[in-house]
Amino acid sequence: MATATQTAAPTLIGSVQRALRLLEAVSSHADGAPAKQLARETGLQLPTTYHLLRTLTHEGYLRREKGVFLLGDAAVRLAGGGAVQNRRIKIEDSLARWRDEIGVPVYFALYREGEIELVAVADTPSAPAVEEWADFRETGHAHAIGQCLLSQLDLKSRQDHLDRHPVEAITPYTVRNRRALLERLGDLGRMEPLVERQEYALGTVCAAIPITAGSTAGAMAISLPLHQAERLLPAVERLRTEIGRLFSSLAFSISI
Repeated sequence: MATATQTAAPTLIGSVQRALRLLEAVSSHADGAPAKQLARETGLQLPTTYHLLRTLTHEGYLRREKGVFLLGDAAVRLAGGGAVQNRRIKIEDSLARWRDEIGVPVYFALYREGEIELVAVADTPSAPAVEEWADFRETGHAHAIGQCLLSQLDLKSRQDHLDRHPVEAITPYTVRNRRALLERLGDLGRMEPLVERQEYALGTVCAAIPITAGSTAGAMAISLPLHQAERLLPAVERLRTEIGRLFSSLAFSISI
């Protein structure tokens, strides 16, 4: 016997359905459409159409210009949020694939609004990511991702970052001082991987690859336990090859 839950029809809000149909109709017209045309296309009564259009315009989902209705800022933000989510999923999928193919944890980070932002990490229980035991944003001088991102900034932006997050030793291997760090970053080749050994976490070696698109600085990185240090450079070279293939296919975007 069917239960009440199985047989009950879903509760649908008709006004919401009609409003969504109007939004879909407006989005199909790049130059906008008048109310009467939208009523015909959606099969709605003209008074209902006017009422919903006024409400959607008041809430910012539509805007009216020269007698036609176009998508408003609120609707654009919704669409943009979906695009950001899709890009994030693509990034996470790519990291997971590289993690499985290369057998190392893979990290993706951006330098955004003056701070280091770790966007995504792919690891496994058998190959775990480095534990963030010291705030990643404040210790960019000590880890490969941070140094790689800082290497892509102009000198003024670098100096500004280090004024806010001073160089200080967090392990016995951390870069000695600000001058030594700036010399290291200045000597780095444009697309050269940056390698650090136990500067952020004892027993761990890391390498990061710079990724720059427009004005956004990004970095991909991997990490390995110290006893597997001989795998680091071959693994990061393989990652660099894979990244190049992905960028050439236009299937990847760092602007999230």
